[in-house]
Amino acid sequence: MGDQIAKGEEFVKKAEKKLSGWGLFGSKYDDAADLFDKAANCFKLAKSWDRAGAVYVKLASCHLKLDSKHEAAGAYANAAHCYKKTNMREAISCLEQAVHMFLDIGRLNMSARYYKEIAELYEQEQNLEQAITYYEKAADLFQSEDVTTTANQCKQKIAEFSAKLEKYQRAIEIFEEIAQHSIKNNLLKYGVRGHLLNAGICQLCRGDVVAINNALERYQELDPTFSGTRECKLLVV
Repeated sequence: MGDQIAKGEEFVKKAEKKLSGWGLFGSKYDDAADLFDKAANCFKLAKSWDRAGAVYVKLASCHLKLDSKHEAAGAYANAAHCYKKTNMREAISCLEQAVHMFLDIGRLNMSARYYKEIAELYEQEQNLEQAITYYEKAADLFQSEDVTTTANQCKQKIAEFSAKLEKYQRAIEIFEEIAQHSIKNNLLKYGVRGHLLNAGICQLCRGDVVAINNALERYQELDPTFSGTRECKLLVV
């Protein structure tokens, strides 16, 4: 590991020397980027995650000098994946940078993917409010790209966390929305009962008997088989 760190530091020195020198048409940034990439790989092999993350950020700066946002975004994402092991705040910051660049170049699917990753990091930290915010951003982009299954997964997280935060009405609306979309899809329709059960449990948590009975009528209209299920029997007041 020590050898890899020494090799990495040597590559960093060479890269910084390139940047401080003179080069034609951005060639020094190309050369430095190649050296920073090699350095980051050495630090990763040595499991020196903070150092690898910092070098990937320098690599991203080189790509930006070359007006290559796609490569810069990828470097920020690599930095984030290193920082995830040691520094959650830096990981989130780097993923934010990656998202903004992918949005700038119209890579909505990649932006959605990294918004979801940020949400998952906040979820690990038990910061449910922030997790909801980023799952919403991810769901919107996945929906715009017609990645319906992943969009629904994000929405389900939003509903679950809303319920945990006692925002029951919002959770109900989302669970019901997912159920309505899923009933039309042969692959997803088998999960409808579970979504309706979750919505019904949130209705029960609100303590409104009239609302739960009205909801059960709506659920029966949505899925005519629902009244005969165990899920429905659990909700009958």
